[in-house]
Amino acid sequence: MTAYLWNPPAVQSLPVRGKTERLPINRIFCVGRNYAAHAIEMGRPVDKATERAFYFTKSPSALVDSGATVPYPPETKNYHYEMELVLVIGKAGFRIPAADAHEHIYGYATGLDMTRRDLQLVARDKGRPWDTAKDIEQGALCSEVVPMPGVVLERGEIALEVNGQTRQKSDLDKLLWNIREIIEDLSLYYHLQPGDIIYTGTPEGVGAVVPGDVITGHVEGVGEISLTIGPAE
Repeated sequence: MTAYLWNPPAVQSLPVRGKTERLPINRIFCVGRNYAAHAIEMGRPVDKATERAFYFTKSPSALVDSGATVPYPPETKNYHYEMELVLVIGKAGFRIPAADAHEHIYGYATGLDMTRRDLQLVARDKGRPWDTAKDIEQGALCSEVVPMPGVVLERGEIALEVNGQTRQKSDLDKLLWNIREIIEDLSLYYHLQPGDIIYTGTPEGVGAVVPGDVITGHVEGVGEISLTIGPAE
């Protein structure tokens, strides 16, 4: 048995609908600017004909179950929500053809990619990494996983409310890079593994929240998510 200087971190996991076992998380990938209207509102329109999808990551330790109350994070004055469909990989693969992408899908969840927007914009304009803007402690919210082996979602409403008022509303058919294309492209960079989850992008309407705000959202056919913003530490 290997001895460690201190206890290694616990395995991060998510609940699975209809199962007592939890799904262990390997890595968290996120697709940037994957809805045209959101790319435009961020001042960076995307031309799919000449550009490839791009990605950033979040640490598995940032993951929090739906229904949590999390503190307003430090070093930001502009904390944003981003409602997303989360794709869950269930079978290992590398250089996966789009036609075979469905074979690697375990299921889906709903997620919130929380963002220190002020830090992100500074980093973007200076050509710096986004880590402090995106990889936030308790900044990756995720609902229970809904098993849908082999199902490729192509449409369905995605929406978010803050304190009961709708802020984001779109449809999965507006993804610039769809589920098959995401799996095909991401698997050119990485050997995808069971437990990898992919936040597939957010529609337009992102905005700031403050302590006391309650965020709720849903993806049609998948489920709902909720988050309460607590006081700053």
